[in-house]
Amino acid sequence: MNNLNVHTRETAPEQSKALLDNSIKAFGSIPSLHGVMAESPEALEAYQLLHKLFQATSLDAEELTVVWQTINVEHGCHYCVPAHAAIAKMMKVDDALTVALRSRSPMPTPKLQALHDTTLAIVRNRGLISEAQVQNFYDAGYTQKQLLEIVLGLAQKIMSNYINHLADTPLDERFSAFL
Repeated sequence: MNNLNVHTRETAPEQSKALLDNSIKAFGSIPSLHGVMAESPEALEAYQLLHKLFQATSLDAEELTVVWQTINVEHGCHYCVPAHAAIAKMMKVDDALTVALRSRSPMPTPKLQALHDTTLAIVRNRGLISEAQVQNFYDAGYTQKQLLEIVLGLAQKIMSNYINHLADTPLDERFSAFL
């Protein structure tokens, strides 16, 4: 689309090489998204840090998947939707949850539905959600901490979704089974 480079370790700027080594350690190879981000070592480093921090939040694997995929589906990200379906599988998240998120069907539990609804409201309204929406989130068993953690996940997904749109990032073969 915009002819953005998908770097390998050999073609990446020098400052990105160690960051791409981190990608290889984490994923076994360099995901195409990371290859695109390598053009800007700062962008790749920020993305890797946001990913690490979001995974370290109080949200469990299902909840991380709900936040990631709610945002990916809403943004129509051709790369992140199948990539996070694969990641959910690796995290042993039930396939039914991934299918429900992708098809915009109801979540399997009221608590996950509240997380999905709140995430979607934050995305669609740029963080301007009503007191009633926030209270519904809290009533489902979540806290202020998790409300802020959604925003952390959104920061990560804005980076990846928007960069994928700009670059028309080619889908890695390992994710193609999750289209």
